[in-house]
Amino acid sequence: MVPKIRRGSRTHGLLAYLYGPGKRDEHTDPHLVGSWDGFAPDPGRDPEATLARLAAALDLRVKQAGTRAPAQHVWHCSVRTDPGDRLLSDDEWNTVARRLVQAVNLVPQGDPDGCRWVAVRHADDHIHILATMVRGDLRRPRMNYDFKKAQAECRRIEQEMGLRQLKPGDGTGAKAPTSAERFKAERTGRPETPRETLRTAVRQSLAGAAGEEEFFTRLREAGVRVRLRHAPSGDVLGYSVALPGDRNRDREPVWFPGSALAPDLSLPKIRRRLADGTPEPVMQDDAGEARTGWSAPAHQRRRVTTIAERAATALDEDDDEAAGQLVGVGELLDALAQTSPAATRAELGAAARAFERATRSHIRAGQADTRAIRSAARGIIQAGGALGRGEDGGATAMLLSTLVLVTIAAVRWHSARGHAQQAAASQQAAEHLRAAYRQAATAPMRTLRAQGHTLPEPERRRYEAAIRAALPEAGTRAGAEPTHYALAATLAQAEQAGHDPETLLRKAVTLRELDTAEDVNDVLVWRLRRLAHLPAHPEDTSRSTSGTGSPNAPANRTGVRPTPATTARPAPPDPHNRPPRR
Repeated sequence: MVPKIRRGSRTHGLLAYLYGPGKRDEHTDPHLVGSWDGFAPDPGRDPEATLARLAAALDLRVKQAGTRAPAQHVWHCSVRTDPGDRLLSDDEWNTVARRLVQAVNLVPQGDPDGCRWVAVRHADDHIHILATMVRGDLRRPRMNYDFKKAQAECRRIEQEMGLRQLKPGDGTGAKAPTSAERFKAERTGRPETPRETLRTAVRQSLAGAAGEEEFFTRLREAGVRVRLRHAPSGDVLGYSVALPGDRNRDREPVWFPGSALAPDLSLPKIRRRLADGTPEPVMQDDAGEARTGWSAPAHQRRRVTTIAERAATALDEDDDEAAGQLVGVGELLDALAQTSPAATRAELGAAARAFERATRSHIRAGQADTRAIRSAARGIIQAGGALGRGEDGGATAMLLSTLVLVTIAAVRWHSARGHAQQAAASQQAAEHLRAAYRQAATAPMRTLRAQGHTLPEPERRRYEAAIRAALPEAGTRAGAEPTHYALAATLAQAEQAGHDPETLLRKAVTLRELDTAEDVNDVLVWRLRRLAHLPAHPEDTSRSTSGTGSPNAPANRTGVRPTPATTARPAPPDPHNRPPRR
């Protein structure tokens, strides 16, 4: 049940709309379902009643108050049920209206001098409450926080009437587009309103930005019009943005201040974020991975995976300081949405838009240090887009697998603090990330399963025994492979690269929890490949990091110890473990 509150000055004009045919949706059988005394004239059902008579009755105390009446004396609240809810009767809508005017202090319980109001129903799923804000004693009602109070009362009504229960908010959500903005977007053929488009553009321009100047430069390069507000000293006090071609009735650009897009996009809050987490210089080498010859996008995605793991660990520690990590994760998603291949771009964009709600709450880390994670976002932007195949696609799948676990950790972090909307947004982002992961991981996982299937039977059984020893319940979990072909193939490649497969597997299992993983096999495959510095795409054997393990590692399945780390040459191919021809 969603209440929307507005204020105005024309009682008769609003009544004419409520009882009229409607400007967009057809108004059917408009009539009163409630009023201040239960006897207000109803132009919809009483042929002798008129709009002028009803307006005069509502405005009686406004006229009596004269100049003491507020200029905008009309309080207008529309209340709509969810499309999946049952239809409420007129009596039930009357109850809803009475509870709302009481909750916002228009008509305090037991007060004979409450304001005059009516509730009009002209559709099955909603009503409009119109009240005049002058009491019987000609004083103004105390209407502080009326929207917040109306929202809270709607949550109670939903529970009592068996309606869909929406998540309670905390006042940190972005301002929703107005009806006029939505209708204009439909008329002009835009898929979303300019406010929403600009919010995404500002967030993406901010992702990994090293400073204020770079942020504004990125905005302009994205095709957004930027207007700065200066103090007499020349210092920048604020900014506004507009979409080219979006104009008002006077043919002037429609400008939106940053704070009108989202509470955390005002210039002071952007400056605070930049000060808390100025990105570190992007490292060109990380754990020796730059020497493998992997592309810049693939290298950065592998590097970011490690940083994302740290963010998940921070969220699991249930510390308020992790609030800064949430902001950083939001920037990571914004960076990925800009640079990902077409196959995953739509889902990643949806994940970023959903998760932006999870980045805002009333909790702010006192000593937030988000330099590493903001540097990761910057590295992704600077590395550019991934091709979506080969090592680039595999590295993207590796990162997405980790980000799913990060968003699930965010769900738990917010839920522990009663942040219902943020927890729901994190869950929604996780679902979009899972969909993107399935698209990115299809090719590399199919290749790995084929490679595992071609392993010699004794060898595969040895690896599967190690897997079942490390994961005794893995075979009984929903979605688990009866034989862990992809995981066995990864363990074989790790052993060939000089690692002890059982030790490496135990390390991957204990790295962090697996209970929230949709597919434990997939999660462990990517952890193992990252820990062993194996190529993210299994077919990329020319870039294998053979020799990264210890020269004292156990012999591989051929009985020959792996090539020492100093040679940097790939191990000779095994004729029994060739990938299928493609």
